[in-house]
Amino acid sequence: MEAVAYLKYARISPRKVSIVLDLIRNKPVDVAAGILGHTSKAACEDLSKLLKSAVANAENNHNMDKNKLYISECFVCPGPILKRIRPKDHGRAHRIEKRTSHVTLVLKEKE
Repeated sequence: MEAVAYLKYARISPRKVSIVLDLIRNKPVDVAAGILGHTSKAACEDLSKLLKSAVANAENNHNMDKNKLYISECFVCPGPILKRIRPKDHGRAHRIEKRTSHVTLVLKEKE
C-alpha cells in the first residue's frame, strides 16, 4: 500500500526542486523532515508541506503507521512556463521564462 501527495504549479524551477528531492529519496519520514528543516534551499518549505500532506494521507486514508513510513518515490516534472518580456536597449525585448513544477511524493510502509 502506498500514499501519494501532489504539488502542482509550484512557482519554482524543477531543477532547483530536484536537488532537494535527491537528498530525501528513500529516507524515513522523520529523517526526511529533519533534512528539509535544516537545508537552506528555496524548495524546502514547499516540500516539507507536501511531506506532511503525504503523511496525513497515509494515516487517515490508508491506516498506515507513521513510524514505518519512508519515501519510496519522489520526482518532479516541469509545469507550464510563464513567459514574460524584459525591455532591453535599442527597443529590443528579451524573454524571461518563469518556470513551474509538478512534484509527486509517494510513501510506503517498511515490512
